[in-house]
Amino acid sequence: LSMNVQPIQRTFSEVDSKAVNTIRILAAEMVEKAKSGHPGMPMGFAVAAHVLFSRFMRFNPDDPFWPNRDRFILSAGHGSALQYILLHMAGYDLQMEDLKQFRQWKSRTPGHPEFGFTAGVETTTGPLGQGFANGIGMATARRYVRESLGLTRVEEGFDPLDHFVYVVASDGDLMEGISSEAGALAGRWKLGHLIVLYDSNRISIDGSTDLSMTEDMPKRFEAQGWHGQDVEDGNDPEAIYDAIVKAQAVSDRPSIIEIHTHIGYGSPNKQDHSSSHGSPLGEEELALTRETLGWEHPPFTIPDEVYELYSEVADRGRVLHEAWRQNLDLWLGEDESRAAMWRHMIQGEDPAGWDESLPLFSTDEKVATRAAFGKVHNAVGARVRTLFGGCADLTGSVKTDIKGEQDFLPELPGGRNIRYGVREHAMGAISNGMALYAALRPYTGTFLIFSDYMRPAIRVAALMQLPVLFVFSHDSIGLGEDGPTHQPVEHYSSLRAIPELWVFRPGDANETVQAWRAALLHKDGPTAFLTTRQKLPTIDRDRYASAEGVLKGGYILADCKGDPELILISTGSELHLAIDAYETLIAEGRRIRVVSLPCWELFEEQSEEYMQSVLPDHITNRLAIEVGVSFGWSRWVGGRGKVYSLEGFGASAPSDVLFKKFGFTSERILGAARAMLDESGE
Repeated sequence: LSMNVQPIQRTFSEVDSKAVNTIRILAAEMVEKAKSGHPGMPMGFAVAAHVLFSRFMRFNPDDPFWPNRDRFILSAGHGSALQYILLHMAGYDLQMEDLKQFRQWKSRTPGHPEFGFTAGVETTTGPLGQGFANGIGMATARRYVRESLGLTRVEEGFDPLDHFVYVVASDGDLMEGISSEAGALAGRWKLGHLIVLYDSNRISIDGSTDLSMTEDMPKRFEAQGWHGQDVEDGNDPEAIYDAIVKAQAVSDRPSIIEIHTHIGYGSPNKQDHSSSHGSPLGEEELALTRETLGWEHPPFTIPDEVYELYSEVADRGRVLHEAWRQNLDLWLGEDESRAAMWRHMIQGEDPAGWDESLPLFSTDEKVATRAAFGKVHNAVGARVRTLFGGCADLTGSVKTDIKGEQDFLPELPGGRNIRYGVREHAMGAISNGMALYAALRPYTGTFLIFSDYMRPAIRVAALMQLPVLFVFSHDSIGLGEDGPTHQPVEHYSSLRAIPELWVFRPGDANETVQAWRAALLHKDGPTAFLTTRQKLPTIDRDRYASAEGVLKGGYILADCKGDPELILISTGSELHLAIDAYETLIAEGRRIRVVSLPCWELFEEQSEEYMQSVLPDHITNRLAIEVGVSFGWSRWVGGRGKVYSLEGFGASAPSDVLFKKFGFTSERILGAARAMLDESGE
């Protein structure tokens, strides 16, 4: 039942040379027509790309999501023309007309590869280093899924996930700090079946890379536990072929192959110059390049024999896929528990009753929402094996461990708790790669203040609508004595500004439970949890509305008879201050409503009728309460409303002292509410 196959022959012919020049000329033509783009990288890396796709890549263009396909990640996303040409020639749903519409409105060939937009594109790349770390995430997920299926403990027989993850990285990718963070983790985890092809053309936008980078890259990565190789001539297909074969044989480490190329190869005046990096060659230079390469075909032409070569490769993949499918049916049929795990991990079928054991917190408990999160996390984790992740060296504080599970390490098969070390950015991007690989629900953990270190990865997760769970604790000045460097004030607004990201700031333990439920049901976008270090009162749900209102993002927590004179809106640790003010004012005969708004984005997805029932347009007297900057709150308080906020940084002191000194007390909130009532004449 083994699916292991040897690559196509090592010998390269005139047709291969023609295929390489096809890539070079077509990439230059695409950029020239668009009057925008990066021709140099595809022209320089064409030989290596052709060797990989025509001799090694396992894929079926008819099913871009075949689980056992080889993953191809163009981390150097500026060279997107290269990937589009390869996908087109390989038979994916990408036509010549799409290549001609490179970088144009609504074309399927955008300036940088976008996941979910172009068939065959595995991840959205462009921000350098993200794709590199995504590839490490995919290799991580591959090992975890295989461990969950028992494959790491089977020496022989059918292996449904014996593919490779290939990453093409540029000088810029490896300059970015994320590559060092992620590379160190890949080396520590000994991730086999991960092969990085490093396009070493020694040119950056500002000129030679010698201006800023002189590392010996294979040795740098060898020091991190990788297998390193060096191919001196990027135009030598046999040398590249041999290096990939050697890398495939190294199963206990990730591999990097430095391939020395010439940016803009074939351009008489722009080869090896930064001018070929991010600008069209120009019509005159393109004509000279065609002449230099001996290219006599009309523009946007792929010779028939090149199409035939790639058609053979695609047909080979189709045959492998069909054999794999038949073997998979037999393999799954042997063991129902294995089949159930496959459906869970690969197809996203959650086990029945996964949310039946969620905790319920009583009103006599004071619970930090980080602690409540940890309890829910473990209740879900006991049933949902796709929940897989870890923390950036703050596990005990953020409460992200799944108890009873081992650490994710090569010497501990089945490990589920990842120790990322102090590497927030890599943690985020690796989690994105894990979500791209299979139906996993990766999660991360750190203090909210350090979301700044992983913001690029959060943004790309939102752009790809990946169901990653970003867990942040110590969400306010309630952090206390560590002081303003560790106390987030602008971070609520900063995260809420990212489209497609749900941001939950629950107000008590039971809101945390429902936020978790909402997040697990949300499979087409990322979620951020913002939780407290300090303990909070547990709201009496017999007296106030059910915490299930969180499932709509916002709800009426406490109300009055008739139209309210004032609506108090709050989130997180300040919600109980709004309740205190409500109780006093109601006792005085005032008409007050309290709205809990833990997730703005989910609330906005509700019907207009529901939103109006919670925050009616005609009730303009509104006071929002949140211990952070007010940016964004105008959406909910309107022109006449006000925000009780913190418009500066925190300080170093115990949390109860800080809340008092900065005016976040029941008395001060009550005073602000009364002032609004007096001003409105209500």
